[in-house]
Amino acid sequence: MAESTQPLLTDSSSPPPRTLDDTIERYIGSFGWGQFLQATLVSFSGVFDAQQTFISIFTDFEPTWHCTESDSFCHQSVSNICILPKTAWSWDFSPHVSVISEWGLQCAGSFVKGLPESSFFVGCLIGGLILSTLADSSLGRKNMLFLSCLVMSISTMLTVFSPNIWVYAFLRFVNGFGRATIGTCALVLSTELVGKKWRGRVGIMSFFGFMLGFLSLPIMAYINRGNSWRVLYIWTSIPTIIYCFLVRFFVCESPRWLFVRGRREEAISILKRVASTDGGALISMSFSSLPSQEEEEKPSVNIYAAMKVLLGKRWALKRLSAVMAVAFGIGLVYYGMPLALSNLDFNVYLSAAFNALMDLPANLITLFLVDKLSRRNALIGFTALGGVSSVLIFALQNMRIGNHGGLQLGLELISYFSACSAFNMELIYTIELFPTCVRNSAIAMTRQALVLGGVFSPVMVAAGRKNGFWSFGLFGLAIGLLGLFVVGLPETRGSDLCDTMDEEECKDRRNSNDIASSVIS
Repeated sequence: MAESTQPLLTDSSSPPPRTLDDTIERYIGSFGWGQFLQATLVSFSGVFDAQQTFISIFTDFEPTWHCTESDSFCHQSVSNICILPKTAWSWDFSPHVSVISEWGLQCAGSFVKGLPESSFFVGCLIGGLILSTLADSSLGRKNMLFLSCLVMSISTMLTVFSPNIWVYAFLRFVNGFGRATIGTCALVLSTELVGKKWRGRVGIMSFFGFMLGFLSLPIMAYINRGNSWRVLYIWTSIPTIIYCFLVRFFVCESPRWLFVRGRREEAISILKRVASTDGGALISMSFSSLPSQEEEEKPSVNIYAAMKVLLGKRWALKRLSAVMAVAFGIGLVYYGMPLALSNLDFNVYLSAAFNALMDLPANLITLFLVDKLSRRNALIGFTALGGVSSVLIFALQNMRIGNHGGLQLGLELISYFSACSAFNMELIYTIELFPTCVRNSAIAMTRQALVLGGVFSPVMVAAGRKNGFWSFGLFGLAIGLLGLFVVGLPETRGSDLCDTMDEEECKDRRNSNDIASSVIS
């Protein structure tokens, strides 16, 4: 491991820590095996999160078909399946491979075809709004993570028994509702179990867990090809149920949250377990010297109160509207592109695997170039690149010369990579645009706008099966044009973070005066 765990029993002459953060940092500042195992187990929730987010790529697709009569009236490359007699065509595989073919939805409207996955994202929206404050208040990080994974796993298993599209869509809604807080809880819990030095690196583990889950889907779907779509839900639900029990019995609650809630003895016990060395008496003494935090350090202001603050300031409302508009455009592409893979002239299993791997360079670019890139210019650049690539896919689909499947996939990967990079950059930009008192709420609203894009993308993908403009064309126009909303926002690279709304306003006035002075001179 990178460093040995810092001894709990230190020189008595060393000054005692004065704050909660200092006390906790003193004992978990290093990165030991206990913390590594805890962070890894918590971050593994991203695997199951990604599987349920993108599973409809392989369960809700429209299967290929072939003509069963030799008559020239039927030709699968030009004929509309809905005007052909049922005896003139047949599915290439068993009808049970997809919900579309099993329930005869091939001629249904785009709304019905996209309803299950749209319901999933609506569940994410509502779950995010309702459950967002429970991890800070009554339930805690660990219990919220356990409850979210449990609801997601049970609803996934129940989905196997769906008799029709309406029950299926409802269960997908429940699945999204439960899944809504998994990413946030995992990120917060894993980073609160380590010292400041290691939080950034541990936070990246959650993103790699999500990538691993996305990457596992095409492998599982390829093994299951030709079999019922219900099998894929079984394969993804059983490991999630097992994971719930691992979280319940082996994951530690955040000692920071426990102490803030007044549960001092539990916090001390967790620190002893995570630090995994002797010196428990010194830990107890260090904590006993601190005042109770239950009343002094309440959880951060909830999103509803923070929204009142944001709406009350014109400059804050302008910034929030801009970043949410950009996030909506990014969400259309981020969630829509993988769902539209079956609309490309390329192997869907390889396409999904390549898409999953695109998260890696996007995260690496953010990690290594974040200090060098202009937030505003990078965001405009990534959204423009994603928009142009997406529109070019639509243009290629309308060219009837040769097979452009490989080129379509290349453009799709560029567009998806651009969306991933743009969202990473926008999260950083949002953190720097808003003061501490409303920062968490601003990030939460930005994430909600991203998910709102996911609500519309499945319907657009379904419509795009007949005309690519409604999927790739609109995806490109949306992300490209909405990305321009940041033009009027200030650049934040290298600027100091403010704590209050008044400090942020003072900083803006200073920046405006500096710009005016430089123009005059």
